Amino acid sequence: MSPRPDKIIIRQKYLDKALSFKGISLIKVFTGQRRTGKSYLLHMVADAIVQMEPHANIIFVDMELMEFATLNKATELYASVKSKLKEGVANYLFIDEVQEIEDFEQALRSLLNEQVVDIWCTGSNASVLSGELADRLSGRFIEIPVHSLSYPEFLKFHSVNNDNSSLQLYLKYGGLPNLIHLPLTDEVVFDYLKTINATVMLKDVVKRHEVRNVAMLENLMRFLADNTGSLFSANSISKFMKAQGQKISVAILTNYIQYALDAFYLTKVQRIDLKGKRHFETNEKYYFEDHGLRNAWIGYQPMHINKLIENIVFKHLLVNGYRMFVGISAAYEVDFIAEKDNKKLYVQCAYLMESEQTRQREFRTLLSIRDNFPKLVVTMDEPSGGNIEGVEHWHLRDFLSRDW
Repeated sequence: MSPRPDKIIIRQKYLDKALSFKGISLIKVFTGQRRTGKSYLLHMVADAIVQMEPHANIIFVDMELMEFATLNKATELYASVKSKLKEGVANYLFIDEVQEIEDFEQALRSLLNEQVVDIWCTGSNASVLSGELADRLSGRFIEIPVHSLSYPEFLKFHSVNNDNSSLQLYLKYGGLPNLIHLPLTDEVVFDYLKTINATVMLKDVVKRHEVRNVAMLENLMRFLADNTGSLFSANSISKFMKAQGQKISVAILTNYIQYALDAFYLTKVQRIDLKGKRHFETNEKYYFEDHGLRNAWIGYQPMHINKLIENIVFKHLLVNGYRMFVGISAAYEVDFIAEKDNKKLYVQCAYLMESEQTRQREFRTLLSIRDNFPKLVVTMDEPSGGNIEGVEHWHLRDFLSRDW
């Protein structure tokens, strides 16, 4: 088995969901951006299985260790696993960063068909489960998305109280699990986050897609960080960069954005009309998987707090299983229409209700929607004056502390 991390803090929701698929004849795939804790989840599942079945045979393949550097192809993976199977006990296979093995799906499909091992793996690129691969493994896998720490998880990992000072730390540094091993100071944390940015860009974008203009890719990430939550198209970004003396075609720009989406580094949110009947194909919003990594591109800027709030609210709803859209009408824009299990949640984000005019503006948008689904305004100031005609005012800290 791969070396166990020195310290594992249980992420109970993920563990419970994963174990619900134990013993089921499906390939279990943890997906998500690098360094969001997928490897730790593999260890958590393996530990839980050993506790339930002390005699279970655990086969662990960590593709980031030299020990497994020779497992480059499906045939090599298949032979290695077969040689480690034990009779008379349940066999469990765990593979970390499975996409590093060429044609790995052929080996996994064969092992699954032979019903000799329960298969678990992680992947850091959406192409692992897309296109031809999805066809080859159609109906044979279950995807378990893994995200960086939610705010409640951040509090648990760092053993801090749920107060405004802890919220400020979360706003600034984000939720990568490995921050638990670092002093939470700007110099240390942002050096680490810049390293992670470079790693994700290099391994999952530049090398995988043979990107030549790395400087342009980095400039694009800085642009998206600086404009988090803004509506724009690839064409409008291309025009902006051209005006800044950085010429890039719309086609290449579109590819670069897609590569970042495939690496789970960004998430795209489409526009939809407020009646929910029409989707718009242009002018989307983009949010970062981890807002700490977003801050590492351009620095933590309090003047951009409204953008951070929007990114964090988006991420919290995503972790809670919602699909998000930007709501559009002729007169208004709603930051998020969140949908799950035939229900909706409308959310408007702002920094502070500095004046009655601001308050009326933020509430007015939601008051224009005539249905009975919950409507929230999320800000950084304490709610005052109660709700207005059913529209609720939530402090960001309280909003993030609740499962929706």
